[in-house]
Amino acid sequence: MADRERITIAVLGLGGQGGGVLADWIVQLGKRGGHATQGTSVPGVAQRTGATIYYIEMIPAGGAAPPVLALTPVPGDVDIVLASELMEAGRAILRGFVTKRTELIGSTHRVYAIAEKSAMGDGRASAERIVAAAGERSKRFIGFDMDAVAERTGSVISSVLFGALAGSGALPFPRIAFEDAIRAGGKAVEANLRGFAAGFDAAQGKPEPQDEDVRTIIPTTDAGRALAARIEADLPCEARLLALEGVRRLMDYQDAAYARLYLDRLDSLGSNAELIAEAARHLALWMSYEDTIRVADLKVRASRFARVRGEVRAKDDQIVQLTEYMHPRLEEVCETLPAGIGGRLLASKRWSDRLAPLFARGRHVETTSLRWFLALSLLAGWRRWRRGTLRYQVEQARIEDWLSLIRASDTDAAIELVRCQRLIKGYGETFERGLGNYARIVERYRAGGLDAAGLRRLREAALADEEGAALGAALAS
Repeated sequence: MADRERITIAVLGLGGQGGGVLADWIVQLGKRGGHATQGTSVPGVAQRTGATIYYIEMIPAGGAAPPVLALTPVPGDVDIVLASELMEAGRAILRGFVTKRTELIGSTHRVYAIAEKSAMGDGRASAERIVAAAGERSKRFIGFDMDAVAERTGSVISSVLFGALAGSGALPFPRIAFEDAIRAGGKAVEANLRGFAAGFDAAQGKPEPQDEDVRTIIPTTDAGRALAARIEADLPCEARLLALEGVRRLMDYQDAAYARLYLDRLDSLGSNAELIAEAARHLALWMSYEDTIRVADLKVRASRFARVRGEVRAKDDQIVQLTEYMHPRLEEVCETLPAGIGGRLLASKRWSDRLAPLFARGRHVETTSLRWFLALSLLAGWRRWRRGTLRYQVEQARIEDWLSLIRASDTDAAIELVRCQRLIKGYGETFERGLGNYARIVERYRAGGLDAAGLRRLREAALADEEGAALGAALAS
């Protein structure tokens, strides 16, 4: 057989994105188009440690003997690569599936890996580098945000990818043949045809409908409007949008009085626009620290259940069961108690030793069950007494100490101290690690001999790794 007659296609996709359906459509397309076609799949280990690879080979039928088709893609011998996410396109390049003979078609959106999300700083892989490599290494790269297109058309990424494949002209079949393959599949035909059409148009360079960039936050209560008016009157324009978002976040987190405290703290930092803008963001984040009350509140919100139902595309008559993994440590439990009680329990070795085993392991909690929904709802309602909890008192003392240090520093150093709040995030062990790194930097700053550049260098070192090795080396130097 002539190599130019054989067409090899690799589909790389995450679990749940319809990669198998897409591969079936391509196989049916080839068979209906008079080609001997075979499709196989090699499942990955997990959604973010190894994508499932679907491989299709096709060759025009009619030879003297049935062709022998391969079961897996071979590096350097793949004509078309379809990737349902940008990192999967990058993996295809690294595996050698993408060469100058390859048409690479992929979505440019990201589904972040656990390592990216749990990094101390911004652990995201560079999307720009992957896009650049896709253009350089392939014969042609067709890439756009297929997740957004699927969301807009009420379809799935597989149908958008199939449309982009048709629009690319990489296969010798007319558009109607692709659409017939979708109809023959019999699954959500109308929605899949909408996604297909949008993917086809995007691959041919037709502009996508653009959503308006809505950046205005409109207060809906008298208290919110009063705080918005205060922001407009008192804060520099560079800080107003951030401060308005901070107020919205803190009213949702606690109440209007807590949002007023936020603005009082911003007012105390002077009038430098850059400093106030940085503080508007980082102060709001610290004041809305993640405690057990906040976690419970987010888990049982109606909007969250609606979002999950939308993500799994559940119909109105379908029941969705949602199971969470939760692991509150003894420290988090005690910090939710009234300050006096929680402090005494943590200070008592005897009680800590007795209670710690009860919280040594995580739990799978079905938040859609009545038992756990009511339990978490009661905990979320505890926010009205949050000011009396041990965690609230500890965090407010830390915030006031941070603000005092900022006010006592020159402007450049003050801005770097504000940015050090990036180290403090999450809850549990993640929070403790970040707080420990922050404390080491502040301790060195208070000892003297550290300017704004030194603060920035130490902060970047602290964000480099979870173990604090880079920060330790930077402090030692």
